[in-house]
Amino acid sequence: MKTMQEFMEHTIQDLYSAETQALEAMPQLMQLAQSDQLRQAIEVHQRETEQHVKRLEVIAQQMGIEPEGETCLAMQGLIEEAQDLLSQFEDAELADAAIIGAAQKMEHYEIASYGTARTLAQQAGQDRIADLLQTTLKEEKATNEKLTYIATSNVNQKAVQS
Repeated sequence: MKTMQEFMEHTIQDLYSAETQALEAMPQLMQLAQSDQLRQAIEVHQRETEQHVKRLEVIAQQMGIEPEGETCLAMQGLIEEAQDLLSQFEDAELADAAIIGAAQKMEHYEIASYGTARTLAQQAGQDRIADLLQTTLKEEKATNEKLTYIATSNVNQKAVQS
């Protein structure tokens, strides 16, 4: 990469890969989740993530690039780590706590990436793109907060007691 524009293109394609990988992983997380509240939160975020992918497609179109083109190795690693970890749990309550932890790692990666992409767009004067990225960033942060609430309000307590 030689230019800021190339870096931004890479970042958008990386996010697209991360979001599509996360979408593929969500059904497995929903299936493993024992808490109805957790399962519902993942289901809601799955629908949001479908919108995130559509926004990234709009952004890519506005930038004149294809959304595909990168493989997000970070998300790939986070998903593999989550699958490996979850395969080791026999206790459902403990598994729910692990699902939340894995999902929050994924959210934190996305929050950092969307924040970077938004800032790049702002500094490049691409206000429409920056606004779309900011919308998704807010949703990612809200999901992370919801997961924290679910963990601290009941899931982690049940895991401790099991």
